[in-house]
Amino acid sequence: MEEKLVGTLYIVATPIGNLEDITLRAISVLKKVDLIAAEDTRHTLKLLNHLEISKPMISYHRHNEEARSDSLIQELKEGKQIALVSDAGTPGICDPGEEVIKKCIEENIKVVSIPGACAMINALIISGIDTKEFTFFGFLPLHKKLRKQKLEEIKNSTKTLILYEAPHKLKNTLNDLKEIIENRKVVLARELTKIHEEYIRGTIDELIQKVDNIKGEIVLIIEKNNQTDENRFKDLTLEDHYAFYEKQGLPKKEIIKKIAKDKNVSKNEIYQYFISPQ
Repeated sequence: MEEKLVGTLYIVATPIGNLEDITLRAISVLKKVDLIAAEDTRHTLKLLNHLEISKPMISYHRHNEEARSDSLIQELKEGKQIALVSDAGTPGICDPGEEVIKKCIEENIKVVSIPGACAMINALIISGIDTKEFTFFGFLPLHKKLRKQKLEEIKNSTKTLILYEAPHKLKNTLNDLKEIIENRKVVLARELTKIHEEYIRGTIDELIQKVDNIKGEIVLIIEKNNQTDENRFKDLTLEDHYAFYEKQGLPKKEIIKKIAKDKNVSKNEIYQYFISPQ
């Protein structure tokens, strides 16, 4: 019995602004696939028209991702070659794509990444801030408790930080950050690769003064916390100090050892604190 051919899912990076920022390989893939799954078919149609490519399209976005993933898997099993694209940049990075990729892996369907533009990397390399180690947070949560937790991670991080933000939420986010990043360097990158591409560099206070009515897609690059451990933990309660290490997945014994070292006290003193009735 002849074995049925299974299709391939191509994760295709597209321009984040300038339509010339697309690879020859991406163009070749878009020309050969049977179907394009697009975050916004109207937006992708403009790119396809620019490239003189005509292909069937189907919408694949945050609100239909779960259901649409199943139908894409079925079409891949029937042998179709499918390209997945987002509105801009690399799918799966703060964009749809993660769900269908996971399902393809579960079903042993081949997934191929077609590399290209990614806003956070482009912003980072031009920022002038340390690129050796960095943490990408995407968009900060809107939920107050979750947002507070993320802000605490930003406060204590010893790596360069990258955030995405929408223009209408930027002022609130900068004001939230003001309380925790003090005089660290911040770079705001907006409209990357477009005509009005701009980098605003300075302290958080300086940025707050400059962002009224700002427009476009925004990336924030924040300098790491350069404080020594002694200063960094000085104002933390023991509970917050414990929570800091707990978020890193450390076991209780290791956390107590680290707190004792940070505070320059005996391990037994910290241990007694946490087992004694408060």
